[in-house]
Amino acid sequence: MSSHITEAEVRHVAQLSRLRLTSEEIHHYAAQLSNILDYVSRLNELNVEGVEPMAHALDMSNVLRPDEPAAGMSVERVLDNAPEKSPPFFRVIKVLGEGSGA
Repeated sequence: MSSHITEAEVRHVAQLSRLRLTSEEIHHYAAQLSNILDYVSRLNELNVEGVEPMAHALDMSNVLRPDEPAAGMSVERVLDNAPEKSPPFFRVIKVLGEGSGA
């Protein structure tokens, strides 16, 4: 079962995506997309009856620690490695408003 994508379809999708493609790119993508659809159609031929839906091929589970409240770091410790500080704040260059250099 061949799912051929035409160059007109590639042009249409490129236009919707606001992409400018050369004729060579259109021809190349049409071939690639056709190959992808052919592969998917081959997958659709597989018998998957009795196979449970899954998100991953291997059994996986998250190992999480219990969520227990703990004391946070002190302001002084947080600011220890700051290149510039004005406790209890980090000092940064102005990026919004007048004088931002933008």
